[in-house]
Amino acid sequence: MTILTNEEISRLVNAEMHDPFTFLGMHELNEEEVVVRVLNPEAKNIWVVADRLDEDIKLEKIADEGLFEGVIKAQEIFDYELKFRNHEGYEWQAKDPYSYLPVLTDEDLYFFGQGKYYEIYKKMGASIITHQGTKGTHFAVWAPNAKRVSVVGNFNHWDGRTHQMRVRGSSGVWEIFIPNLPEGEIYRFEIKSEEGDLLLKSDPYALYSEMRPANASITYSLEDKYEWEDDEWLEKREDTEWLDQPISVYEVNLASWARVPEEDDRFLTYHELADKLVEYVKEHNYTHVELMPVAEHPLDESWGYQITGYYSVTSRFGKPEDFMYLVDQFHQHDIGVILDWVPGHFPKDGHGLGRFDGSALYEHLDPRLGEHPDWGTYIFNYGRNEVKNFLLANAYFWLEEFHIDGLRVDAVASMLYLDYGREDGEWIPNKYGERENLEAIDFLREFNELTHSEFPGTLTIAEESTSWGGVTAPTYAGGLGFTLKWNMGWMNDSLEYIQKDPIHRKYHHGDLTFSMVYAFSENFMLVLSHDEVVHMKNSMLDKMPGDYWQKFANLRLFYSYMYAHPGKNLMFMGGEFGQWEEWSVNESLDWNLLEYEPHQKMLDFVSDLNEIYQENNALWEIDFNYDGFEWISSDDAENSIVSFVRKGEAADEFIVCVFNFTPVERHNYRVGVPKSGVYEEILNSNNDDYWGSGIVNEEEIKSEKYEHDGRKHSIEITLPSLSGVYFKYKAEK
Repeated sequence: MTILTNEEISRLVNAEMHDPFTFLGMHELNEEEVVVRVLNPEAKNIWVVADRLDEDIKLEKIADEGLFEGVIKAQEIFDYELKFRNHEGYEWQAKDPYSYLPVLTDEDLYFFGQGKYYEIYKKMGASIITHQGTKGTHFAVWAPNAKRVSVVGNFNHWDGRTHQMRVRGSSGVWEIFIPNLPEGEIYRFEIKSEEGDLLLKSDPYALYSEMRPANASITYSLEDKYEWEDDEWLEKREDTEWLDQPISVYEVNLASWARVPEEDDRFLTYHELADKLVEYVKEHNYTHVELMPVAEHPLDESWGYQITGYYSVTSRFGKPEDFMYLVDQFHQHDIGVILDWVPGHFPKDGHGLGRFDGSALYEHLDPRLGEHPDWGTYIFNYGRNEVKNFLLANAYFWLEEFHIDGLRVDAVASMLYLDYGREDGEWIPNKYGERENLEAIDFLREFNELTHSEFPGTLTIAEESTSWGGVTAPTYAGGLGFTLKWNMGWMNDSLEYIQKDPIHRKYHHGDLTFSMVYAFSENFMLVLSHDEVVHMKNSMLDKMPGDYWQKFANLRLFYSYMYAHPGKNLMFMGGEFGQWEEWSVNESLDWNLLEYEPHQKMLDFVSDLNEIYQENNALWEIDFNYDGFEWISSDDAENSIVSFVRKGEAADEFIVCVFNFTPVERHNYRVGVPKSGVYEEILNSNNDDYWGSGIVNEEEIKSEKYEHDGRKHSIEITLPSLSGVYFKYKAEK
């Protein structure tokens, strides 16, 4: 007869215990005996096997649901295994998971509860470790409001009764070590809520996941999977002040940059991308690549921004170590890798973070705080330490484990404002009765402090679309602490301007020049991102007015203006060669367009523009204060012409930039210059090498002592229609 009560048996077989280890496994019964209990619904018979036993001890079945028990004469707990026989007669032998002590220490749980355990991903989720001399997989998950949590998978026929986990005190963390469970096993967490609902959840800390539409987690270890060869890059990165360097970013969606049409339009793998994309980015002189999210997500059409596996590199293109190889190849080719990161919201998919343990755990319960009405997603509860730790550790994870050089934080404005996307009455003010999300602000500041202190030389970039002050100011000065902020104002105004028929541009001249009013209020990055070439906005080329030739001329002009304007640069894939169609995540870029001269020469132009930009300090050395910029003429609205000087640190390091936004050639056009000397044309977007008309300033131009634009010296140039020209100063010999 068992010594368990009927209630205890019921709770065990119905899997409703916070600590099944209290009863399962081997326990001292008295000074002379131990008791062993095993719950396995698949077993017909179970024996205890040990070297110290004269014979295998058969356990008695004490509940029809598969609960077995046996008393063994022994004065202390000893090492043993279990032998099973199922109803078909198949036998197997295994270690008992309930014979192992906890893995997580009190210190682990304390720092996690404080939100300060930045390498918690090494302890949570599925960790392949050796514990008490046995190799296996340790599982840990945070589910404080669950009645019970189990690990389920093919290894236990997805039966939540077999591997019930123990909860560790008041931490809300559940854990179990399953001996000899190898890498590559598919698993989930089966969670019974307080209301008795059974939830099947993917692991929030999973390092690898099934290929969509499947969405289970896979046991995986990152240790010893890849040997990095980027030490030289990392040392250089740490010693570089990137704000004083050229940054020209190529934004890429890996699913649609290119595909393999002869193989049913399949994705390129990480290794194939390492061969093709790295070479392409290097060849066309970009300094960085920015990857749209590569964390696991169920829906291609979300572009990766609705993430269900924050620690799981998407399996669409290969394994985690394959992604490491891709990053390493970029680094070995002297190219930085920026990753889009999405801590602002997460989707409501049933297997994901939403209502994880039956309660609003990662999110707020009240939809006025916890849901994005525009996106149909949940908002993280940044005031909960364990949630904050989940996100901060995730940032640490990408920078540490995958050597990522920067994180571009998506939708920062939606994090900062409690009323973002909401009407009156649809949001809850903060404790001061105001609209700022104080917990999110604290989180973003801690995120920037963490990344900059632990990974010097990495970039943090905010996609922030409002006039919030101090986004790139240091946290000690009350700022958010980002390295750079996307210049959405410049993007909106300049695109609004360039899309107008040139005949009307003189009436909208302010759209072109207004950005200089606030250009140095933040450390800005000028962006032409994926958001500008979707949802009926047209491709960059198709935004341009005019006939076929004028569209290309306008786009070259616009790019030359962008690269001369203060700020770092980002261009979305396809824009560099004049993609005609809007971007679609489900289709490759139209690489066949490079068979046509205008598109190939557009690519040549952007490649040269990147090279000229990097080779000339004046275009990037002083991007964030007025010492690096000076208007020559900002008020020639009648002719839709602007001109300015970009200046470097050295007194003679400057470039005169002139832009003609009309289809009218200007001969003998006079431009005031800062100094007397020789001016060499280093870029002309109208060059016939770029499919322009070929009207250029071929010879060096010597300045004249002829007052113009309020300056004592000037040069006379030919200014082609719809063109941008750069003149580099050379001192008189």
